[in-house]
Amino acid sequence: MSKRFAIGAIIGAVAGVVAGVLTAPKSGKETRADIKARATELKQQAAETADEAKVKASKVAEDVKDTADDYKQRGERVVEEVVETAKKGFWK
Repeated sequence: MSKRFAIGAIIGAVAGVVAGVLTAPKSGKETRADIKARATELKQQAAETADEAKVKASKVAEDVKDTADDYKQRGERVVEEVVETAKKGFWK
């Protein structure tokens, strides 16, 4: 999920909740309780989404590091082979 989509989804959810709460025929006390409950729910969802994003980002970073290490090792082997070939007088 892209960052822009997630932000848009959160804004849309908040706007929907606000519109629903403001148009509902409830007392002020009930309305405030509903707003508080929904805000708590949205906060928990946002925290869960953030945790999921951190786990995914960590996995991607680990994969990138592993790939970079692999390419580094391949490059070092190629350089070593070229040096050894040069030492043997291949280019003489």
